[in-house]
Amino acid sequence: MAEKAPMTRQGYEALVNELKHLRAVVRPQVIEAVRLAREEGDLRENAEYHGAKEKQALLEAKIRHLETQLANAEVIDTEALGGDRVVFGATVQVREADTDEEKEFRLVGADEANPQKGWISIQSPVGRALVGKQTGDTVEVRVPRGTLTYEIVSITFGS
Repeated sequence: MAEKAPMTRQGYEALVNELKHLRAVVRPQVIEAVRLAREEGDLRENAEYHGAKEKQALLEAKIRHLETQLANAEVIDTEALGGDRVVFGATVQVREADTDEEKEFRLVGADEANPQKGWISIQSPVGRALVGKQTGDTVEVRVPRGTLTYEIVSITFGS
């Protein structure tokens, strides 16, 4: 049995919506593309047919992947979380020691990480370094370009 992966309610719902879209909208479009390409004649030399079949195989693999992610998800209600320590689902405001730049990270599951939104995996180097810390604590994170030092400015919970 696969290990359960923590996920926020938001992340879970986003995956459910993506899966619904792929099944209800994209899959019928791809099936139609395969059907139309098949009508073009000799399948051995039909580039459109082979391209459509390849797209169909990739789509089906994506659907299976999403189904597995959802089956293995352990949805954690981040609205019910609180406290003074960083845990899964927390939003952490940090100040980088070298630059005094402030950043905000939300600790989420690996399947919903989105660095552009500031959502980082709890299993990432920064995520692991922050877990269990409190406001005012300093953490050092080894990254490929060296070591980053952050001071935790605030910890909040909720969406």
